[in-house]
Amino acid sequence: MAIQTERNLRRASKPTFPPPQPVGLSPALARNIQTLQERRSHEERRASLQERVAEAITRFTGSMAFVYLHVVLFGFWTLVNSGLLPLLPKWDASFVILGTSASAEAIFLSTFVLISQNRMAAAADKRADLDLHISLLAEHEVTKLVTMISAITDHLGIETEADDEVEDLRQDVAPGAVLDEIERNDRS
Repeated sequence: MAIQTERNLRRASKPTFPPPQPVGLSPALARNIQTLQERRSHEERRASLQERVAEAITRFTGSMAFVYLHVVLFGFWTLVNSGLLPLLPKWDASFVILGTSASAEAIFLSTFVLISQNRMAAAADKRADLDLHISLLAEHEVTKLVTMISAITDHLGIETEADDEVEDLRQDVAPGAVLDEIERNDRS
């Protein structure tokens, strides 16, 4: 009993430290995030002047500042030209100039939005290609792992419920064949 008490006292007198906690992301994940940020930054630097201007205009026109500016501008125009603000003379009593200006602005704004959407679609296509490549690589690696695990279970004489499916899983996926089948299904 005295020995047990002595052990407990020794344990109690030693400071205990919690296990080390991760300070952040795994190195692989941090590296991937940094690579993606660098790639996005590189793509932004490679954008032409025209693309950057279109992006800036689209960003501004999609903001509340743009809405407030138009509320003030159109409100002022309407108040003056409808006679509700008699301090200034009317210059567009029929509002034809306002309508024409708004229509021209809409044409240009829709063009800027389309330019920005085209850039975003190109970036999305690149990400989709990357996702596909990574998925195909992961599928290939999993196929190899299934083959290795299958060989180990065969060597050890272990039978599992998954044995019936293992032969299918041991075959690599042929991306071209999968895409052909998808296209055939889409046509029918």
